[in-house]
Amino acid sequence: MNILVILNDPPYGTERSYNGLRLAGSLSRRDNVNVRVFLFGDAVGCALAEQKVPDGYYHLDRMAAAVIRHGGEIGCCGTCMDARAFNDGALIAGARRSTLEEATEWAIWADKVICY
Repeated sequence: MNILVILNDPPYGTERSYNGLRLAGSLSRRDNVNVRVFLFGDAVGCALAEQKVPDGYYHLDRMAAAVIRHGGEIGCCGTCMDARAFNDGALIAGARRSTLEEATEWAIWADKVICY
């Protein structure tokens, strides 16, 4: 099964991106499940490397890296990155700048699309 998870919310301040990455991480560990995560808007901040958060707080960069480690893919809207002055080098290993065209292809590829 192919599942696309689309995140739109900022990495912190709400728990929508946190819960979306939790689900994507769990799905990525399942046999016969292929997971892709596309980050739009403020959600591109979820894939920024070396996030500094208070002790005991969740790290969305580490959660996103776990999705990749388990075979998932993470695409970050390039237009959204540019609007926030994020460069490609700021992303975690394995996450990459992407396009609306690729998001469209991923939506067609997916058996299920889950949006947060």
